[in-house]
Amino acid sequence: MDASWEDFGWERLGHGIGRRRLPGWDATVALVAGADGVLLYDTGSTLREGVELRRQAETLFGRRVTHIALSHPHFDHVLGTAAFAGAQVYGAVGIAALLRRSADELGADAVRQGITEDEAHRAVDTLVVPHHEVTGEWTLDLGGGRQVLLANVGPGHSGHDLVVLVPGADGEPPVVFCGDLVEESGEPQAGGDAVTSRWPAALDRLLELGGEGALYVPGHGAVVDAAFVRAQRGALAERFGAG
Repeated sequence: MDASWEDFGWERLGHGIGRRRLPGWDATVALVAGADGVLLYDTGSTLREGVELRRQAETLFGRRVTHIALSHPHFDHVLGTAAFAGAQVYGAVGIAALLRRSADELGADAVRQGITEDEAHRAVDTLVVPHHEVTGEWTLDLGGGRQVLLANVGPGHSGHDLVVLVPGADGEPPVVFCGDLVEESGEPQAGGDAVTSRWPAALDRLLELGGEGALYVPGHGAVVDAAFVRAQRGALAERFGAG
């Protein structure tokens, strides 16, 4: 299974764990597989991207994605979800109502960023909102001893930030998928829905979850360590005057 990650442009992070940096916005998507289930973290910016991710996941694991966790409600992370029929979708509390009322705005943002109107409209017309909302923490059992923790650590980058912790096993380090709470390929972006006063606290919680030895996977950019996250936390606190 793991030997084929590179064939699809994915980066292996552990047994049954990998991520891909999608073209265009360098957005991270990730897969975590257990004996019974497969979790996808974020789904890309179009249905076409979602279909490609679905085919890659099915080739890698020989079965369908069963669970999806959405890091936050921005177009480059959620518009491919409809490609995964039957998957149970998770998000931070409040995200479902937000996506329902702002679907047209989401599509318009995608078009402003370079997605064609046709692709944006098709993605919005079939938009899937989370079936399950996470207030604090939610443990998913993917089978074979693999459990992952979904944690609502925000708000910060958005009002609805959800991260995924994959505990370390067999000598491998824990892996934390951070969404856009952490960015490596550029300065963290704070749009109109960012809650900047609480962003540093969200990163404190992130560090508590993963610990010093974890791999931290940003929403955009290369994998980083705890020291990088701590430094970015300090820079955000200084930038926004937050504690």
